[in-house]
Amino acid sequence: MKKITANLIKQFKNHLLNEEKSDNTIEKYIRDITAFCRWLGEKNVDKIVVLEYKAYLVDNYKPASVNSVLSSINSFFVFNEWYDCRVKALKIQKQIFTTKEKELTKAEYERLLDSARSKKNERLYLLMQTICSTGIRVSELRFITAEAVKSGVAHINCKGKLRQVFLPKVLRKTLTKYLKEQKIKSGSVFVSRTGKPLDRSNIWTDMKKLCEQAGVSKDKVFPHNLRHLFARTYYSLQKDIVRLADILGHSSVNTTRIYTMESGEVHKRQIEKLGLLMCFTT
Repeated sequence: MKKITANLIKQFKNHLLNEEKSDNTIEKYIRDITAFCRWLGEKNVDKIVVLEYKAYLVDNYKPASVNSVLSSINSFFVFNEWYDCRVKALKIQKQIFTTKEKELTKAEYERLLDSARSKKNERLYLLMQTICSTGIRVSELRFITAEAVKSGVAHINCKGKLRQVFLPKVLRKTLTKYLKEQKIKSGSVFVSRTGKPLDRSNIWTDMKKLCEQAGVSKDKVFPHNLRHLFARTYYSLQKDIVRLADILGHSSVNTTRIYTMESGEVHKRQIEKLGLLMCFTT
């Protein structure tokens, strides 16, 4: 009989730590397994029960979310050598276009900047431009330091991978002025009142406050969408997805392709410009 115990979960967490998984990844795995435990109740774990849970997930969550949870659970099963309990992920048709409801446009980004400026939130104003002009993850903002601004290069260490991110001249100029005003001589540029680097939730909350004035849907406004905007803009100009993958710190070009997806509206305009249709006249 297979039972999930607190001790097994603890051992799995230690395994993830030894594998040098990121804090967010570990938290997500443990959260998914704990939710599965709550659903299980007093039941033992076997393939039939796991399939029942899969069906429950399908009825209540989107396919991508279902597969994400199943990935966490399957990893736990592999760790415990419960290979017979693993289940297959859902097959999801590859998405070619993003939706207009999720794609943050350059014009909307500029309106968000105007809103931040009108609210005299200089820190947020510069922070959004830093993410959008470099393509860094919000979790990598702590590597944008006074030293990086001075040298023009930020040395990013994310998920055990090291990469260099170059800061544009205009950004360096504005950040240098900001550092001087804030009397920051070393360490992270974007910090809280206590001097600690800003976290994702702080930034997310501040960005949401700009939506109404900027006339931008809240569904589009979150830090990671700035990274997507950088990726789409870079790719539209350079058409070099391999280089873009390196800049973004992606291990797989397939991940980068997701970032460069445009809405169907853009595709329709491109099709209209092909000039391959002629009108039949008599």
